[in-house]
Amino acid sequence: MTEDIDKMKLKTGTTTVGLVCKGATILGADRKATMGHLVASKEAQKVYQIDDNLGMTIAGSVGDAQAIIRYIKAELKLYELNEDKKMSVASAATLVGNILYSSKWYPYWLQLIVGGYDTAPKLFSLGPDGSVMEEKYFSSGSGSVMAFGVLEDGFKEGMEIKDAMKLVAKSIKAATKRDIYSGGSGIDISVIEKGKFKKLTDAEVEKLLE
Repeated sequence: MTEDIDKMKLKTGTTTVGLVCKGATILGADRKATMGHLVASKEAQKVYQIDDNLGMTIAGSVGDAQAIIRYIKAELKLYELNEDKKMSVASAATLVGNILYSSKWYPYWLQLIVGGYDTAPKLFSLGPDGSVMEEKYFSSGSGSVMAFGVLEDGFKEGMEIKDAMKLVAKSIKAATKRDIYSGGSGIDISVIEKGKFKKLTDAEVEKLLE
């Protein structure tokens, strides 16, 4: 019975992608959420703005992800009130890693990507054990194998923002074609520049895929 319940937990099977380019960090994800073999939602949010200069993608348990997001948003706000400045991207990623590590014996079932812009674009991948790794590009979730193939082929140091957005969209689209747990009604892409967090519209994403 417990095993059956575990299989029915709301999960984002997922393909999420993060990439650092010239002047910005790009985060993207599909929208499908599943419960076992049931498509529970075609509109699941997997890219979250957690501050003016920070975003996070989620892969794994939706409930765990929502708890972590609430936690980190509160900590970032407290830090800003106490220090009168924004927390750096690296410090925010480390903080999330510490939260995950503190529960590693009863872990949050998550793989996260934290990205943003402080003095420069930054990107970090985080595992459920609290590991934190700085990356130039990364993908998480069940469709990450397919996404990584596209990213490996197309990534270049210092890519222009438009080219980076196209690569992120293309990598997620490739994953939705082969991974049954990735898909949904579309692709979400957010661009984090210095002091600016922008979520692209569906029309803007479709244009990238043309």
